[in-house]
Amino acid sequence: MTKKITAAGGLVFNDKDELLMIFRRGKWDLPKGKLDEGETIEQCAVREVQEETGLQNVQLESFLGITHHSYFEPRIHSDVFKETHWYKMHAAGVQKLVPQTEEDIEQIEWVDKKDFFQKLQNSYTNIVDIIGKL
Repeated sequence: MTKKITAAGGLVFNDKDELLMIFRRGKWDLPKGKLDEGETIEQCAVREVQEETGLQNVQLESFLGITHHSYFEPRIHSDVFKETHWYKMHAAGVQKLVPQTEEDIEQIEWVDKKDFFQKLQNSYTNIVDIIGKL
């Protein structure tokens, strides 16, 4: 049986128009996570960005789209179908970045648009797709 997960995340930009990317499990990714009971999808997106990156002040700007991907989760011995809702966000000023190591996040970087392509060479198809909507 396939388990369905609803998640949300953010394409977060700073005042220099750089995109926040995280390095997790050997790939460049974007901050995202599962919807908690009782929260809206927008609240989930902001909370997950804050938890995974340490950012405190994150402003939701606009809805960008939805991506889907499937994977096998060994802990529950099940296939998972994940639907992720993506939002453009802004993090003003200089804020401390703190990788959420319990989510296997090793590194966080502000990436200039000219460097997107290099990072996306080592990323996931759905991340490439959603960044392509910018």
